[in-house]
Amino acid sequence: MRLGPDGGTLRVWSGHADAMQLLVFDDVDLDWATETLPMTALGDGVFEATTPLLRPGARYAIRVGGPHGAGNTFNPQTLLIEPYARGLVSGNFGDWRSVVVDGGFDWGSSLKPRVPLDRTVIYEGHVKGLTKRHPFIPPALHGTYAGLAHPAMIEHFLSLGITSVELLPVHAFATEPRLLQLGLTNYWGYNSLNFFTPHAAYATAASQAEGPEAVLREFKGMVKLLHEAGLEVILDVVYNHTAEEGIGGPRTSLRGIDNRSYYRQTEEGSYIDETGCGNAVNTATDAAARLVLDSLRYWANDVQIDGFRFDLAVTLGRDAHHSFTPDHPLLQAIRDDEALADTKLIAEPWDVGMGGWQTGNFGDGWHEWNDRYRDRVRNFWLSDIDYARRADNAPAGIGGFATRLAGSSNTFAAERGPLASVNFVTAHDGFTLRDLVSYDVKHNLGNGEQNRDGADTNRSFNHGAEGSTNDERVLATRRKAMRNLMGTLLTSAGIPMITAGDEMGRTQRGNNNAYCHDSALTWLSWNLAPWQRDLFAHTQRLLQLRRDNPALRPKRFARLGERIPSASVMQWFDERGETMSSEGWNDPAHRTLQYLATSTPEHEEPNRVLLVVHGTEQPIDIVLPVLDEPERATFVSLWSSADESPSDHAERFAPGEIVPIAGTSMRLFRVE
Repeated sequence: MRLGPDGGTLRVWSGHADAMQLLVFDDVDLDWATETLPMTALGDGVFEATTPLLRPGARYAIRVGGPHGAGNTFNPQTLLIEPYARGLVSGNFGDWRSVVVDGGFDWGSSLKPRVPLDRTVIYEGHVKGLTKRHPFIPPALHGTYAGLAHPAMIEHFLSLGITSVELLPVHAFATEPRLLQLGLTNYWGYNSLNFFTPHAAYATAASQAEGPEAVLREFKGMVKLLHEAGLEVILDVVYNHTAEEGIGGPRTSLRGIDNRSYYRQTEEGSYIDETGCGNAVNTATDAAARLVLDSLRYWANDVQIDGFRFDLAVTLGRDAHHSFTPDHPLLQAIRDDEALADTKLIAEPWDVGMGGWQTGNFGDGWHEWNDRYRDRVRNFWLSDIDYARRADNAPAGIGGFATRLAGSSNTFAAERGPLASVNFVTAHDGFTLRDLVSYDVKHNLGNGEQNRDGADTNRSFNHGAEGSTNDERVLATRRKAMRNLMGTLLTSAGIPMITAGDEMGRTQRGNNNAYCHDSALTWLSWNLAPWQRDLFAHTQRLLQLRRDNPALRPKRFARLGERIPSASVMQWFDERGETMSSEGWNDPAHRTLQYLATSTPEHEEPNRVLLVVHGTEQPIDIVLPVLDEPERATFVSLWSSADESPSDHAERFAPGEIVPIAGTSMRLFRVE
């Protein structure tokens, strides 16, 4: 859409259509078209119409006609969303109208924070869920973009110590008919209608009443206020599929414009579904790839978004033969586009198609969700402990865990470094941190699928009781397990991602796939018990220690004997303070480790930390290692997961001194 003083010009591409119409609707009655204009074919699949009726606020739709067959199913009577529309409103019969949006906004002196990668801490949350129950946010702002930027939320983010808020999908989306029949809703939003329009339901009632221009203005206002507080905004974007589902599903936009060009299909026209959602956007075509790239440019520049997490990113990197390649033109274009310079690019490195698991295989400039990290950390602190209780010995030693702690060098190439890994223990999809230590199995009956949906392999451990219990011994063990998991996440090399509410012990009562619950089950509760405030304080303390100690957040990999700026040299000791033996790495009976990280940041003093990890339930006495300069070295205790509340008392120990370590616990020291 190009706006001018005499109206607007709309251009739409379809490689297979032979006719296209523009319909402009009455501002009040969205079923009354005030004008229907034939769009002129300009060649190369481009159709154009110019009219003074295309002014800011105008409602419009397109109709497309063409031959059937070859994978296309044109219906010239269907009203369709224009793919580049900046605003949407719902019609009276569940269909949609595009809306002309001017998009003007005064950014003032607001700038993108551009948080360095090694200092980045991601906080994944839901626009509505974060604020819907917040007691210090006015009810009119509950669950809204404006509510997310309220001083109470900004104070929470800053006091916690995160740097970047990653929002579950905010592109306009719809609920699947199947869920509506069950009386449920698509809460997470992975069901996009359009790649350029913010979801209107997350705006305040006042903005919704005023229209799409006001909704976009509220969204930009949220970004501006978060930026002024030094916080980045990252969007979880869903370009791999759309709300049109499989053949026979809703026909809202791309299917009616050029089904063959926009969706992956066999020669016979059947969909190749590599997303599990009914369709897969075919980014091997120029049209689909251009649509994705143009959308990213719009959000990064016009809306000042700081980064993107690409849902099922492997689908975006599949070629014309439907095979993934890290050299896919779209993936390279996203990385190299000047309009996206300094934008954080995070891939979910899998989909459900053949060859769909690609963790570690995205190229330089990309960061990836590290599911190998998630699984190993959960195993070490949870399922291994469960196994040991039943078999008197854990099934695995500490070697694999140590590799993840140190940045997953066996997954990410040396030139990409540890910051290629986005480390996480939980995410929106799966158990919350509290549920991970409270349930052995999923409890998803409320989803209407007889508990069939959601992951069956969770690597969780209920510690002796399934779900709610009054057994204080079980509860205390669960609390320590949460501290171990959070402590591991925030002391590991890589970019940590915290799931919103985990810092306060949020529960979804064992539901590990709560995508269809827009209720108190998924909204954060801010009414905290004393133990939840303690967990929050532990998370605060760990994030402060991460900021203060560059050795915990290296930018590069290094080996012993190397001196590489902003890399951490890692040394490994056993419980006796001796260099770890090759046998000790994989011995299931050996689950105690002392990990010394030494970093020389650019233009800063060297920094050394010692992390002690003990992965059995029996307490142990360790001997602190004797370093190269024992007369100058002192170990200052900074944090322990064995403490219910984080302690401010910094105990000091000498090299070679014996230190008691509680069962299944961690302890962090700074070496001075």
